[in-house]
Amino acid sequence: MSFRQHYKLVTKQAIRWFPGHMGKGLRQMQQKLKSVDCLIEVHDARIPLSGRNPEFKNTIGGIKPHILVLNKKDLSDNKMHSRISERIKETEGIDHVIFTNCKDQQCPGIKKVMPLASDLIINSNRYNRTDEKDFCVMVIGVPNVGKSSLLNVMRNRHLNKKKATTVGAIAGITRSVMQKIKISEDPLIYMIDTPGILEPKIKDDEMGMKLALSGCLPDHLVGEDLIADYLLFWMNSQSRFEYVKHMGLEAPTDSIVEVLIAGANKLGKTKKLKTYDGSITVLPDVLMAAQFFIRAFRNGEFGKVNLDRDAFR
Repeated sequence: MSFRQHYKLVTKQAIRWFPGHMGKGLRQMQQKLKSVDCLIEVHDARIPLSGRNPEFKNTIGGIKPHILVLNKKDLSDNKMHSRISERIKETEGIDHVIFTNCKDQQCPGIKKVMPLASDLIINSNRYNRTDEKDFCVMVIGVPNVGKSSLLNVMRNRHLNKKKATTVGAIAGITRSVMQKIKISEDPLIYMIDTPGILEPKIKDDEMGMKLALSGCLPDHLVGEDLIADYLLFWMNSQSRFEYVKHMGLEAPTDSIVEVLIAGANKLGKTKKLKTYDGSITVLPDVLMAAQFFIRAFRNGEFGKVNLDRDAFR
């Protein structure tokens, strides 16, 4: 069977999400730069090249030590981690890339973050903060990649304190730049959590869909049916057919309608619709099936992935 070779969004409306709190948050981050010694940028390891906001480099990066934390490594293809680090170093000049799983206190990457930040700060020009005894780290990134989770796991690891910021699986939980939160006593380190900030205009449809599939955009904004369709396209393009059994299909298909109807039937989910003449029609609940399909991907039920894999060929 032949599958789609290229992805094209089936709606004319471009993917865009830049609510007011993002613009405000970016301005607040710029205002706090004088009190910051190091930037930790957090991103999703499943999309290491896609969706990272160039505004960070243009407006708040440059002279500060910069660590890139690629989180959710437990869901990403670890065979590609070294190639990803090399590519980012070559193209962006970021020497320090750490892969983490913020749900695991014993993650080796988690253990590296604070010592590395301390070393970089000690060996950097702190400008107006030269005489300050404390170190201050600002955590930046797009929505729902684990910024607040990183802060909380650091606080718990180094101070044995419970979480200081709210986390969740929905993009946009953190709405504003917060005050400094103590992470460590020796050395004395504070972290500043910030809202996830996307580009005002996402470059292309496929990048937008990768962000949406990874949960960096609210599902309802893009539409679960469109996200599910992109997931189907990507899995077929990689000859990844784990979805066939999961969705109750007999064979791979390029039709998202077929996938969702089969999934709804497998789940036994239907919805009732009233027709124009007042009668009731029972149809498969394809929205529930789309959510079921997407959730399986995000939970790692289809295996470890790198949505940017084609960029390394």
